[in-house]
Amino acid sequence: MSTLDSKQNSLAQQWPSIVYLFKWIFLCSIIGVVVGSASAVFLISLEWVTQFREAHVWLIALLPLAGFGMGLLYHYYGNEVESGNNLLIDSIHYPSQKIPFRIAPFVYFATIVTHLFGGSAGREGTALQMAGGIMDPIGRWMKLGDEDRRVLLIASIAAGFGSVFGTPLAGAVFSMEFFLTGRIRYNAIFPAFLAAIIANYVTILWPAQHTHYSITSIPAVNPLNLIYSLLAGIVFGLCALLFTKFMHSLTAFFKSKISYPPLRPFVGGSIVALAVYSLGTTKYIGLGIPSIVDSFNHMQPTYVFALKILLTVITLSAGFKGGEVTPLFFIGATFGSALSCCIPLPTALLAGMGFVAVFAGATNTPLACMLMGIELFGVESGLYIAISCVMAYLVSGHNSIYGKQRIGEAKSEHWKHHEGNSISEL
Repeated sequence: MSTLDSKQNSLAQQWPSIVYLFKWIFLCSIIGVVVGSASAVFLISLEWVTQFREAHVWLIALLPLAGFGMGLLYHYYGNEVESGNNLLIDSIHYPSQKIPFRIAPFVYFATIVTHLFGGSAGREGTALQMAGGIMDPIGRWMKLGDEDRRVLLIASIAAGFGSVFGTPLAGAVFSMEFFLTGRIRYNAIFPAFLAAIIANYVTILWPAQHTHYSITSIPAVNPLNLIYSLLAGIVFGLCALLFTKFMHSLTAFFKSKISYPPLRPFVGGSIVALAVYSLGTTKYIGLGIPSIVDSFNHMQPTYVFALKILLTVITLSAGFKGGEVTPLFFIGATFGSALSCCIPLPTALLAGMGFVAVFAGATNTPLACMLMGIELFGVESGLYIAISCVMAYLVSGHNSIYGKQRIGEAKSEHWKHHEGNSISEL
């Protein structure tokens, strides 16, 4: 054994935390720069294609053809990456499983196509898959062991989520919470937070914009307002349950009725395009950021969130790419805003509560959603945000937009015997 090896072994034995910290500071710096830059390029691209589509609405008529072309690409060249976020979850549970690099360019291109031609989709799925697709091959090239590759993937997901939404704290907790409900892997806590913070900072250095929201009126905390918050959380949980059930049912319907996969986005794209032209507005396609912002300022009609659910579920169930989270923000914010007609809390507060609570219920990530609400809306609304997220999480049951998500700790004794199973196995 060389003198250098002896010194390294001695250092590792005497100061194991120092060695761990230096290793992950180095790895997280790479993650932060690479994933933060990828998120920035993605956000800039999304902004450009959204503006281009809004200036050339005729492009929406080509959504079926765009879907067919994207379906062909995935069917013949991207079968191994088709499962998207579920592939990331499987790779965390089984780190010996490889994530192909091609998932990153495939999902980037497919998401840009979805938004350019008028699909209703989000961006979180793309950010997470790009992060995993870029960093997992780097981890294999560095010859990291299975456990280090698992932590690397969790940190990469934290970086992708935190940088694409501008919420590094929520991104870090989400990455440790989303693959195993009811439990958190604390061995990844330092890499997850560090990678998310660095990636978010790198994204800000690029000319990429994050949306800012404001809740100006926070009512006093009293028993009556807490009851209103509980009621709102229950309704948000039911909304999340509706979304996830509808998503899984329609996905199964498309697969059972259309055996040739490229035809599914063609049919789904045709339905969405016809709906957009029939409605006479592009409000319900794309990310829908203007509508989300407007929800904090004006009470929304009760049908807005329902139309967004419908177009989003058709888009994603048919096979278009992008993700569910930003549409869930839209659904939650507009639904919460509409609820202010019957729940006597400020419109902006209910919009903010719905924004994160429907997401919490649909992904089983209440802690991440609490932090996201605080990062986006301020700590003053934290108690109301927390109540709504917890209630939505409980009411939505063991359902999730991520079928491979596993039950780490059941929400009630009734589900105890399902611990360790994935959501798709229930």
